[in-house]
Amino acid sequence: MAGVNLGLRAMRPRDPDEPHRAASPLELFFDLVFVVAVSLSSAALHHSESGGHVGAGVGSYLLVFFGIWWAWMNFTWFASAFDVDDWLYRVTTLVQMAGALVLAAGTPAAMAGDGYGVVVAGYVVMRLAMVTQWLRAARSHPQLRVTALRYAAGIVVVQLLWIAWVLVDPHPVGFVVLALAELAVPVVAERARTTPWHPHHIAERYSLFTLILLGESVLASTTAVVDALSSAEHLGPLLLLSACGLVLAAGMWWVYFARDQHEHLRAMPRALVHGYGHYLVFAAAGAFSAGIEVAVDVDTTATGLSAAAAGATLTVPVALFVLGVWALALRPTLAAGRNAAVVVLAGLLGLSAFAPFTPVVAAVVMVAVVVTVETAPARNTVAA
Repeated sequence: MAGVNLGLRAMRPRDPDEPHRAASPLELFFDLVFVVAVSLSSAALHHSESGGHVGAGVGSYLLVFFGIWWAWMNFTWFASAFDVDDWLYRVTTLVQMAGALVLAAGTPAAMAGDGYGVVVAGYVVMRLAMVTQWLRAARSHPQLRVTALRYAAGIVVVQLLWIAWVLVDPHPVGFVVLALAELAVPVVAERARTTPWHPHHIAERYSLFTLILLGESVLASTTAVVDALSSAEHLGPLLLLSACGLVLAAGMWWVYFARDQHEHLRAMPRALVHGYGHYLVFAAAGAFSAGIEVAVDVDTTATGLSAAAAGATLTVPVALFVLGVWALALRPTLAAGRNAAVVVLAGLLGLSAFAPFTPVVAAVVMVAVVVTVETAPARNTVAA
């Protein structure tokens, strides 16, 4: 019947300068589902690393984490620009959440080398659900129709290629090509007309996801305490590891939130660099919790990894996290000397894997990073 809209509202773009724009309850619920996917991928990485398959484990982790990160990123940017919160929007988001759970369920098998079929299935469900969102936006807003249709078409084409990839030959080279194709879709689509994302909102969403990932590390440190209380033989080393793990996690939090990041999200080129660069930041934070678990295995003699290799699973992710945050947010706000100091200290963080008492040395270096950033004279520029 004419005039019946089934309770739906037009998918109108939001005001990019809207005051007090904050994450919605639906977005926060969406994040909780991704906690499961992140947790399972980190746990699988821990088992691979502890079992001596560090290279293969890291490679599989980076592949799986790309799917988690990219699906989360796309929903986040869309919700920043078009959040209408009617029943269809909610149902479509719940479908994406269901896809995330399917992806999470397939993570252990994928990282064990048993195939990416379930992971790709969950990923495709999430991405195709986004297509319906973009089609609604195209129908509701003529000025953004070309942009929205480019997004929808690009996503559909790449999903068909993902299905072909997993059915024909899930080779890492094919994955890299398709990942680059995914990253190219926003670049092509936004050339027609830029979507009205909210810089403060996007910065907040990145911050919340960072907290989720660091929370995994705090959980790993807590597990070390629990293990310590039940094992008098390893009590001292595990308590020390737990303390160092907390210092490292706190240092990562401190560094990430040392500077406001919304100014890096106002113009499209810089926003893309900032957003894409967060893959390194997020993946490193997720891998750090696996490194804590590997360090627990070393203290309890549950792994045959060498001390340096086990230490690297802990210190290299922390170093990459610091370098990623420095490149994306800290570098423009620091003088040349401070920038050099942060880079050198990040390098020392990674190299502390070869030092005796690795967690202690890494924690001390992390404190030095925080002091270097916090005592730096304020600079107002955010130039690239």
